[in-house]
Amino acid sequence: MDNIRAIRNDGDLAWATGEVERYFDNPPALGTQDADRFDILSALIEAYENRHYSIEAPEPVELIKAHMKMSGRKQSDLAKLFGSKSRASEILNRKRALTVDMIHKLNKEWGIPSDYLVRPYHLVSEAA
Repeated sequence: MDNIRAIRNDGDLAWATGEVERYFDNPPALGTQDADRFDILSALIEAYENRHYSIEAPEPVELIKAHMKMSGRKQSDLAKLFGSKSRASEILNRKRALTVDMIHKLNKEWGIPSDYLVRPYHLVSEAA
């Protein structure tokens, strides 16, 4: 496997991020060298960011919103993933909690780490 290098500074980070971004729209097939390269670069990026830019993960709804913004997704994309416009709206407006199935879909289809999606968060009460 070629063209993998250590991430020692922000320039290396920018390079590695650019390399993995091309796989977002066209994920490599499992078991291929491209898939291995994606996994290795992603692990290197995560390790560097955890070491140099450690931040507390936002609660699940904010994480979903941030991911949507970063990836250019819209509420309609979330509705397609969940199978319902109203369900997507309820989640984003904190009127409904994420289900295990939703968390699984967000992880599998969008690559959002499920560890961060299972964290407790507050919902808007009906009376409020």
